[in-house]
Amino acid sequence: METTEPLLLMNLISNAFNINTTIVLLLSIFVLVISALVSGAETAYFSIKSNTLRDELKNKYKLVIYLLNDAKRLLATITISKFVFSLAFILLQAVFLNHVFDFTTNPTNGFIIQLAIISITYMIFVEIVPQYLARKKPERFALFVSIPIIIFDKIFYPFSIFLAKNSTIITNKLIKTKHSITIDDLSHALNLTTQQITEDEDIIKGIMKFGNIDAGEIMRSRVDVIAVDYNLNFKELLKLIIESGHSRYPVYLESFDNVKGVLYNKDLLEHFDKGDNFNWQSLIRQPYFIPEHKKINELLKEFQSNKSHMAIVIDEYGGTNGIVTLEDVLEEIVGEIADESDEDESSFVKLSENSYLFEGKTLINDFNKILNIEDDFFDDTNGDADTIAGIILDITGEIPEKNKIINYKNLTFTIETVDKRRIKQIKVTINQ
Repeated sequence: METTEPLLLMNLISNAFNINTTIVLLLSIFVLVISALVSGAETAYFSIKSNTLRDELKNKYKLVIYLLNDAKRLLATITISKFVFSLAFILLQAVFLNHVFDFTTNPTNGFIIQLAIISITYMIFVEIVPQYLARKKPERFALFVSIPIIIFDKIFYPFSIFLAKNSTIITNKLIKTKHSITIDDLSHALNLTTQQITEDEDIIKGIMKFGNIDAGEIMRSRVDVIAVDYNLNFKELLKLIIESGHSRYPVYLESFDNVKGVLYNKDLLEHFDKGDNFNWQSLIRQPYFIPEHKKINELLKEFQSNKSHMAIVIDEYGGTNGIVTLEDVLEEIVGEIADESDEDESSFVKLSENSYLFEGKTLINDFNKILNIEDDFFDDTNGDADTIAGIILDITGEIPEKNKIINYKNLTFTIETVDKRRIKQIKVTINQ
């Protein structure tokens, strides 16, 4: 008797709705579509990013903003609507299947078959497909279902208000749908704040983007590194140190791709009176090698734990690309750090309001900061360049001639100085 009870219930429902099979099928499809829209609406509305709301949805999507202004009520309306239409779909499907098939001879198998058909149909067309589409284009989906949701909000108004105010289920569900704050959201928030924090804005943005910067983006290229030949005699070494004025030097043997260690000036202090044959090589310290794609937040921790101030950046083949110092890492947060020994050098000159002259070796990271453009501005280029000269090479595929003009998005690059091996200076014009 127990095994026939589900099927008897289905038969009772079927007899109660003793209407044409085609009408039942059409009603079932209609309710299925409504259930799918409501299911996708929940995903769409709570997948819309806040910065999109501020910019794109301001005028075009007023209904969407109206609904999201009361998120609890919106979620309550969607929950009630989904329950009502899902229940209606299950009942209509049961009626339709009982009209089409005769399960009286084997009620248990009949119930299992009906349950399987209804469950599979529901999962595919109410849960999986609409939620996939809603995640892919949340703004468009939310706009598409905004009018039906407003209608359901009016129909179920007393129930949705009661549920929104008194149900912990809605509150907990709403918390789960909240977005984690992204770097872009925080950057946008900073732009909307008052001028009281203008001085600290760059520092805050630097902290937010700190973990997304690779060592290769801030390193000093090998062509700009002052390194020491392992075979220099002591007199030549002291002359090089006095002329350059740095406190640490990579030491290489034969080529810069074979770095043997790092020499600290302070280790030489007690040996300045030694002769040319002094074995200064015994003072060099173990080099610290890092890959060019190491994140600088990790590098900072390693600098602290290793009590080191300089890292040698190597490529995938073991060749030396350049160096990164602790000062380079900190400058990404606090900006340029200069001491009394630093010369007043700049990698660019501002020619006019929208025109600049850049050194080809200027790092992309610095270039973006100077022109105040997004970090992903050059993501469309094919290569993985670290400098503005490298970007030009990626775009053109060759070393361009002097005065050649290259257009990229809203920027115009004019090659000012070039030789057979390097692009030295580039004029950049911002087109409004």
